[in-house]
Amino acid sequence: MAESAPTRVVMHVMAGVLQDGQGRVLLAQRPAGKHLAGMWEFPGGKLEAGETPLAALARELHEELGIVVQCAVPLTRVPCHYVERELLLDAWQVDRWEGEPKSLEGQALQWLTPALIDPAILTVADRPILQALRLPRRYPITPADARPDQRGIWFERIAQAISRGEQMVQLRLPLWPRELVRELAAGLLPLTRRHGTRLLLNGDVEGALELGIGVQLKGAQLMALAERPLPWSQPVGASCHHATHLGHAAHIGADFATLSPVAATRSHPQTPPLGWAWFQSLAEAAALPVFALGGMAPAYIAQACQNSGHGVSGARGFWP
Repeated sequence: MAESAPTRVVMHVMAGVLQDGQGRVLLAQRPAGKHLAGMWEFPGGKLEAGETPLAALARELHEELGIVVQCAVPLTRVPCHYVERELLLDAWQVDRWEGEPKSLEGQALQWLTPALIDPAILTVADRPILQALRLPRRYPITPADARPDQRGIWFERIAQAISRGEQMVQLRLPLWPRELVRELAAGLLPLTRRHGTRLLLNGDVEGALELGIGVQLKGAQLMALAERPLPWSQPVGASCHHATHLGHAAHIGADFATLSPVAATRSHPQTPPLGWAWFQSLAEAAALPVFALGGMAPAYIAQACQNSGHGVSGARGFWP
């Protein structure tokens, strides 16, 4: 008689992202003798039977740090798959609390600005929480029909968007020679550095390495990679259309994914849209933040977040 497969245990773990008045977040170091000892994580612990997520978070942070949570909202949920169990890391952003956080369980603590945290010091499960903290809710992409002779116009439009506060922009200019796209990116660098904006090239890993900026991987390009193509200091996005893409994006250490098309688009009229229900199912199971793409505009940010997305991305609807 064949042995039955072992029952996989699903463990629901709460994580609290405490952010102080200087914008720093609190990290706790896993103590010696524990799994992943020495790695850093966002403080929290296991949800007990009968507890609501908020009640479990408040209890764990009181036991671990001695604080009383006053205001917390969901940030992101990270599913993790192990041989013997499934882990759901449920991260909430804690905006207000009473008391001074202190180590009550012997763990080291440190406050760090999210932009300065090296993801390599975090547990694999906690890295997507950091990325969710760093990412904006909107991610504009340059329209695919922008022509090379419009270089000056697009330099000004992108520069204006950065000055208005856009925090992340993708240069997707398929009609342009690659070198001209790189020249545009290089010209924008002083402005992006001044405003803290992340700039990503579409599919051009070599150009991203040369300029010290990010890359948005195309679907086929993503699946051909065995590891992350850029250092942690340079953002890596992944263009995804199904669960296999999303799983591989998480496997190689991408910072986020775009999932498309959520709605019908003029650029790909023959491609059936996912719709919000299927988008939500895929985004919930993804172990990294997911932007809704395809027929999107900034007005859809709330709907994307309600359907387990991090935010929205797009071209035409993002350029006034």
